[in-house]
Amino acid sequence: MQRTIILVSWVVLLFAIWFIAASTGTKNLFPTPSQVLTGFSELYNEGLVVHIFQSLKLCFLSIFSATIIALLFAYSWPIPLMKPVAEFVTKFRFLPFTGLSFYITLMVHDARNMQVWILVIFLTTFLTTSLIAVIKDIPQEEFDHAKTLKCSRFEVLWQVIVLGRIDYVIDVIRQNLAITWMMLVTVESIVVASGGLGFLIKNSDKFMNHGRIIALQIIILLIGLGLDWFINFLRKSVFRYSKI
Repeated sequence: MQRTIILVSWVVLLFAIWFIAASTGTKNLFPTPSQVLTGFSELYNEGLVVHIFQSLKLCFLSIFSATIIALLFAYSWPIPLMKPVAEFVTKFRFLPFTGLSFYITLMVHDARNMQVWILVIFLTTFLTTSLIAVIKDIPQEEFDHAKTLKCSRFEVLWQVIVLGRIDYVIDVIRQNLAITWMMLVTVESIVVASGGLGFLIKNSDKFMNHGRIIALQIIILLIGLGLDWFINFLRKSVFRYSKI
């Protein structure tokens, strides 16, 4: 109850600051609530729902592809021959996003595939880094226990690394999904041919429509929070021991 009261108090304070900032001075920092409501209405009339589904499709396709590739690198990391390759992939996370998109646009010409590959390459580096960290944190006792049970190398990989840490993998995906959703708008604003929320923000920014921009920011935030809550709920429901 106390937590709810504190949360409601902060929300009321936030709205009060918003009203004051939007109604005082000649140059307002934020649009008024009525302008934001108008922005919601305009966006809906321009096919907001379709653009949301376009963004969600791009997000899920990218995170799924990147997860498969990153899992291959991470699970092959304990193999001495593949270890340098997996660690080399993790170093690409320091590459600038703009330079990466430039070379992909030279090789891929379809707008949707271009967006997917930019996100997949970008995400694979971070996912591989996080997944290798999960494997490194597995206690040696778990490997020793598997060996005392006469498990083969493949059985150790499957039982200890894959099945034993699948709840950690889901949590890593949840954390990187936030990165995906954040970068999604940037990628869609670079390549606007296939629509999406980034396309709507680009157009709103072009015409300096602050009401629509704030409305889109609210929509993006709520969808992102919803995705994060759903994956976390799914992880705790399927793997109940992960609550401990």
